[in-house]
Amino acid sequence: MVFNFYGLLVTASVLDSERDQNFLCSTPDGQKMVLKISNPDEDGGVLEMQNRCMKHIRDHGVQLQVPLVVAGIERNEIMAVDQGATTCLVRLVHYLPGPLLKDVLHQESMLSELGSSLGHLCLAMSGFEHPNADRDFPWDIARMDFIKTHKHYVSEDAGIVDHFLRLYEKNVLPITARLRKAVIHNDCNDHNVLVHNDGSIRGIIDFGDMVCSFVACEPAVCMAYVALETDKPLRAIGQVLTGFHGVFPLTAVELRSVIYLVCIRLCITVTMAAYRKNLFSENEYISVTEVQAWNFLKKMQNEDLQEWSRTLSESC
Repeated sequence: MVFNFYGLLVTASVLDSERDQNFLCSTPDGQKMVLKISNPDEDGGVLEMQNRCMKHIRDHGVQLQVPLVVAGIERNEIMAVDQGATTCLVRLVHYLPGPLLKDVLHQESMLSELGSSLGHLCLAMSGFEHPNADRDFPWDIARMDFIKTHKHYVSEDAGIVDHFLRLYEKNVLPITARLRKAVIHNDCNDHNVLVHNDGSIRGIIDFGDMVCSFVACEPAVCMAYVALETDKPLRAIGQVLTGFHGVFPLTAVELRSVIYLVCIRLCITVTMAAYRKNLFSENEYISVTEVQAWNFLKKMQNEDLQEWSRTLSESC
């Protein structure tokens, strides 16, 4: 496939992925690229949006590295390939070297830098628009439909999800008109952040969850995953938020909403894991953060989120 579309001889190895098929491809002279075979249900317009956004980020001078698409022999950036009875869309992107954040020892100083790097990414993405960004996407915190229609998959723990839905509806839903919206990356977790050898932030990959949503969801997603890695989540997520706010200032209303957005993101995580395990029980990557997410939600069920909201706002 790579030779037919790109004229390259490569060896390939499988990479973990939730929805797509990803392969690390290496040429005899040491070049590395990632072949991405999209889920058959993926919209070609969404892939085109990702390609344009990555180029937009590069063109706006941000220091954070992002992968860029490799054009094929016929200068196409997206190819179609038949896989049995289905047709899948294929792209080849440049491989960014360096360890992932998940593979290095987290230091407190990294959390503030992680937040500020994400703030710079938001600045670089400011002004980017695309008709496919405003989509009905289950990982969009601003939309509750997926949780509400699939929470029965979490069975006996559905009451915990209901608890955070009620808090969202009480504290965030009435102020959504005051929350800014923009196209965001929407998946800044430690599997998608690259670091230098000294631990400093190098780049971000995987733009597959891009969506037009609340700006405050960008740091909230990152904070949600950071919270799972520590026994002092308030301090850790506060450092991420402070770093982000120092580069990309949030309004007072946005700052107050963030903790509720964090909890809803993790409600999506556990609901999605339960739902997709029912469909694809062999894919262990689907539930990679499920246990940690449940532990955090069960802890937060007994916390005063209004107090957490005030503390986080004051830290910025």
